[in-house]
Amino acid sequence: MEQRKGKKFAGILVSLISMTLIISACGSNKAGDTASQTPTSPTASSPAASAAAPKAAKTMTDGLGNKVTIPANPQRIIGSYLEDHLITLGIKPVAQWAVASGTQEYLKDSLNGIPTLPSELPFEAVTGFNPDLLIIGGTSAVSGEKYAQYSKIAPTFVLGDEINNNWRQALLKIGEVFDKSQEAQQALNVYDAKAKEAKEKLVKANGSQSAAALWVTAKGVYVVSESLSSGAVLYQDIGFKVPNVVKQISSTGTANWRAISMEALSQLDADHIFLIRGKGEGEQLLNDPVWKSIPAVKNGHVYEFDKSHSWLYSGAIANSKIIDDILKSVLK
Repeated sequence: MEQRKGKKFAGILVSLISMTLIISACGSNKAGDTASQTPTSPTASSPAASAAAPKAAKTMTDGLGNKVTIPANPQRIIGSYLEDHLITLGIKPVAQWAVASGTQEYLKDSLNGIPTLPSELPFEAVTGFNPDLLIIGGTSAVSGEKYAQYSKIAPTFVLGDEINNNWRQALLKIGEVFDKSQEAQQALNVYDAKAKEAKEKLVKANGSQSAAALWVTAKGVYVVSESLSSGAVLYQDIGFKVPNVVKQISSTGTANWRAISMEALSQLDADHIFLIRGKGEGEQLLNDPVWKSIPAVKNGHVYEFDKSHSWLYSGAIANSKIIDDILKSVLK
């Protein structure tokens, strides 16, 4: 009898153990099911973990109507006289613009160590840098058979005069070429905010006043156009009034800087004059009675800057430096 009870108890114990094992197994399976439905860290095959797809070459139409194949990831870029835009976008060219008198000094820190390239872009000199992309501003640089020659060296994208003469459009177009449109727009936003703040400071301090920028060289005196180069900063961005003489001369040509006669200088009705000249240049002008008769000169509102400053150039960097010069000069 006792033996049968023992067997019965053992059977019950075995059954209990088996049920426990089954329940545990079911619980384990449910946990596994839940884990499989919970998001896990990205794997190598998931979009979040995979590296950005490599850029592909693309075709763009330049300012002359040429279909240009832009390399996927150009590394050896030449953009002569467009370095301001390139540096703004974080791009360092393989060579920089230069003339007999020097380079764009205001960019010297950013272009330190970059070899120079004559502004005429000689074919042999360009070839020597082994570029994989050429960005050219104005159409005159590729006149005649020049475009065909440059295109044999590397893909050549020409902005064209209309875009090249508008630094904002030039920056945006170059941003498009290098897939940096967002960076280009951000640079414009930062610049516009700075210009707006500067304009408000100047109006608050002096009200609405006029100004002119003059460039003195060994050959003569030039006044900046009301809509180009530093003229765009003075009149469009900062809001200085355009003197009548500047309006008249600006309507006579398309150059950034236009020659101005001594007769016209005597009629320069500007409250402020920003004078750009090289060392020793313009001494004769400064001693001329006509010069001394100009209201801004008589009132001590002439501010001198060496020609190595950014006043002769244009771009987000150049124009920002011009604004700094204006504020330091006028808001003394």
